[in-house]
Amino acid sequence: MRRLFICLAMTLALGACGAEQTWAPDAEVQRAAYVSGEPPSVTLYTVISTSSGAGGHSSVMIDGTQRVMFDPAGSWYHPWVPERNDVHYGITEKMRKFYIDYHARATWDVLEQKVPVTLEQAEMLRARAEGYGAVSKMMCARSTSSIFRGVPGFESIPQTFSPLRLSAAFAKLPGVQSKLNHDGDPDNNSGVLMIQQEEVRYQPVNSVK
Repeated sequence: MRRLFICLAMTLALGACGAEQTWAPDAEVQRAAYVSGEPPSVTLYTVISTSSGAGGHSSVMIDGTQRVMFDPAGSWYHPWVPERNDVHYGITEKMRKFYIDYHARATWDVLEQKVPVTLEQAEMLRARAEGYGAVSKMMCARSTSSIFRGVPGFESIPQTFSPLRLSAAFAKLPGVQSKLNHDGDPDNNSGVLMIQQEEVRYQPVNSVK
């Protein structure tokens, strides 16, 4: 058993060393900044297998003075959404929908859980996400749950490696609103990626909403 724990610790340490570093320039981040005009909120996204019910991914959208997506070790990318170590800037409604459509497919559902917060809470969470650093594979729920530590109102959120356990704890927060997104798209996301590419080809950057 002791050897098992040692091997697990070494695997996690090596995985952290292999996290991909991404750092968009200041000008791109500032240009992409998007203010939704909505009350401050935090939305947890959990990707759930349609066949087994297992949790496959966790991420969180933070809507405060600007709207960002903390997508730890995520694979979603859009050329108009600059990224700094798993924090994506410029999450307009269109980009938010692209993000959901990218993950929701025949084999995966996407559960949204949105909770109202104060502006101070939102900004504290964004600062914690920005300061977390690049996240290695298999650590999405761990890093997502970690940014809630020390933020008033989220004391009940445990640190966990399980997307489903994180989602279950989030569901108990006061005022949470949930929505399950289904989609019959093929598992390779070809349709969503094609639409994103068409947007890039034919629409000016400053017209994205």
